[in-house]
Amino acid sequence: MTSAAPLIPVEDFFRSPVATAGSISPDGTKIAYLAPEQGRLNVWIRGVDSDEAVCVTHDHHRDVHSYHWTDDPRLLLYTQDGDGDENWHLFRVDLDDPDAPATDLTPFPGARLQDFWQPAGLPGTVVAVLNARRPDQFDVHRIDIATGGISTVARNPGHVGGWLCGRNGELFATVIPTTGGHEIHAWDTDTGTMRLITAYDGADLPMGLTPTTVTPDGTGIWIGSNRDSDLIRLVRLDTATGEETVVDSHPTYELDTRSGVNPDYPDPLILSGRTGEILAVRYLGARQVVHPLDPHFAAVHRQLSRLSDGDLASVSCDTGERRWVVSFTHDTDPGVTYYYDHETGESRELFRPYPHLDPKTLAEKLPVSFTARDGLTVHGYLTQPIGAGPAQLPLVLHVHGGPWFRDSYGYEPRVQLLANRGYAVLQVNMRGSSGYGKAFTRAAIGEFAGRMHDDLVDAVEWAVKQGYADRDRVAICGGSYGGYSALVGVTFTPDVFAAAVDLCGISNLANFIRTLPEFARIQIGNNFLTYVGDPDVPEQEADMLARSPITKVDRVRSPLMVVQGANDVRVVQEESDLMVAALRARGVEVEYLVKDDEGHRFQNPENLREIHRLLERFLARHLGGDQPPARESRTTGG
Repeated sequence: MTSAAPLIPVEDFFRSPVATAGSISPDGTKIAYLAPEQGRLNVWIRGVDSDEAVCVTHDHHRDVHSYHWTDDPRLLLYTQDGDGDENWHLFRVDLDDPDAPATDLTPFPGARLQDFWQPAGLPGTVVAVLNARRPDQFDVHRIDIATGGISTVARNPGHVGGWLCGRNGELFATVIPTTGGHEIHAWDTDTGTMRLITAYDGADLPMGLTPTTVTPDGTGIWIGSNRDSDLIRLVRLDTATGEETVVDSHPTYELDTRSGVNPDYPDPLILSGRTGEILAVRYLGARQVVHPLDPHFAAVHRQLSRLSDGDLASVSCDTGERRWVVSFTHDTDPGVTYYYDHETGESRELFRPYPHLDPKTLAEKLPVSFTARDGLTVHGYLTQPIGAGPAQLPLVLHVHGGPWFRDSYGYEPRVQLLANRGYAVLQVNMRGSSGYGKAFTRAAIGEFAGRMHDDLVDAVEWAVKQGYADRDRVAICGGSYGGYSALVGVTFTPDVFAAAVDLCGISNLANFIRTLPEFARIQIGNNFLTYVGDPDVPEQEADMLARSPITKVDRVRSPLMVVQGANDVRVVQEESDLMVAALRARGVEVEYLVKDDEGHRFQNPENLREIHRLLERFLARHLGGDQPPARESRTTGG
């Protein structure tokens, strides 16, 4: 079996980008982006009309992934954690002294930066949410960016889960009751008291409210709400009356809420840095739809749309909204970044993150849908090797995390690697996935290892009937909830899958909930406790164990590959250790890899290359996909 495309080395899929995450400074004179220095992504700065760049951060241990301009053109901020422990700190660098060590603005050992803002009405200031006082309570602090001076402006009374900040420092508190739900309160900074504005049903919004953005005048909050609607739409919540007014909606798509789970995805609101008003709103179906609300941005958007046939991703502009730096989501040509001047009409490509990858050698990700056994319509994406029609190929069912997240259009290196090796890859937004309405989300209540898994098995049956897949050569693979699904696949339905790959997956639902860190427990009243059960209630714990792969190890017959980050605080290493030990005691083949410098999301390129070399060999051995000859790979660095 050979794909029409040449075999691409594993290293080429997991090389660091030459440049990514570009943005323009507020004064329109400089462009920042991430690029490697000594093998790790760091922030680089160059002039708008210059190719000469300077590296201004120097973290050679772990990639920098997030940086932020300030209102002082000399200072820039970035965030970093420690080996995947998710204890984020905020650092400042001086662009006039790029070789100087970064300053930690949140120098509290073990503390976690939950959120932060730079309010326009408080120049030179960061308003930061930290758990420096105690790990289970996040307080609000004001930090002077230039001096590092820090003061507490709101002390958590004990039950506040999160905070919102307006352009003049107005504060609002969010509370998730133990029984579930989302409450929004106004906060009185002078008295330290709060007033309930409104509350939302937690089961309808298991991953929270996205967006929650204070309006420029501080009298409202823009919220992604599905109150009185099946779909999440954009509303304005009046902070005085609690009344909602619909700002914008789409007849068939929900707001793109992925950034509420993973900040690497674009925010559903494109805002003006100058006024704070909404320029455009993003919706997500099979592809993204952008609704411009501002006439000037509508004209800009028309021109930007001519630069790429991908979906608009990152957007930045100067305060005059003349000069823009934007990137695009694309399945075969990812992250291409452009400069555009709306006054002159000039546009030019700034960089392609992965110039070594020829888009012609990458496979398209195509939207698909099928009818599940109970009549529910389920959507997903199919990626086939280039040149392959329905050809009864070996199939990898690739399951997303959450499970309330969703798969979407765009480049994914693992998916492309698998397609390049001759596998069809099917990604399924099973019931419970976001983006398809609250009835579809609620259909997952009580259905872990039940109808949620039935959707995955039905997807395999659909692919077989359509001629895409060979029934005897199907593997299941995924991370987090997707890892749980892989384990469910070989325990609950062992006849369906010839092999499984679990990355940081849950093996015991009760233990998973009991070992969650404090910062991740805030939401569980709306998702895991509602959708799965409470391990402190004996009857519910019994049901959770019945849905846990660890209690079904005697059913496993298929070989398994398990990958775990030692610093994972969400799905602790014990979840993998116990599963692997139980299977090995029964003589089941298990390949187990633990990385000491990773957490829940693996990111170090050398680790990603090692994992995917193992994955490549594992699947070739058990499904018969293509594999390059021993040591054909040319190491390409990164």
